[in-house]
Amino acid sequence: MKENVIDVLLYLFENYIDTEDSSQPDKDVLELELEQVGFQELEIHKALDWLDNMTVVAPQTDIPNTHIRVFSDSEIERLDIHCRGYLLFLEQVGVLDVETREVVIERVLALDSEEIDLEQLKWVVLMVLFYQPGREVAYAWMEDLVFEDLEAVIH
Repeated sequence: MKENVIDVLLYLFENYIDTEDSSQPDKDVLELELEQVGFQELEIHKALDWLDNMTVVAPQTDIPNTHIRVFSDSEIERLDIHCRGYLLFLEQVGVLDVETREVVIERVLALDSEEIDLEQLKWVVLMVLFYQPGREVAYAWMEDLVFEDLEAVIH
């Protein structure tokens, strides 16, 4: 099975993080379950480390919300024009603010993928917003955007 970190994260998000059940399984039990589902041990550990680093809250900055984000060459290599445009769109509609956008970019770059596609980016944004205090409305908007797109693909 050729799975990557984002696949493990999506599995965890759909089955544990974004659920009404507040009980969280023990880390060892979770690792065993993920292995039984078919994920590789290395990818499981990378995903759990990625989530551990998710608890970092976006730093408050004095950067005005009207500035233009200039992407570095390494960011451009990993985030295509569609991903960069989508980040701009999310800022314009108020789903992301400057600080949260930077957390999203940092978390995307922390994934072990050479290039991130738009669907992966959307899920990362959703996960980041889930962990950011005070961003519940933005999370709900993003959740609607992600699941509306999924419904469009299914139908």
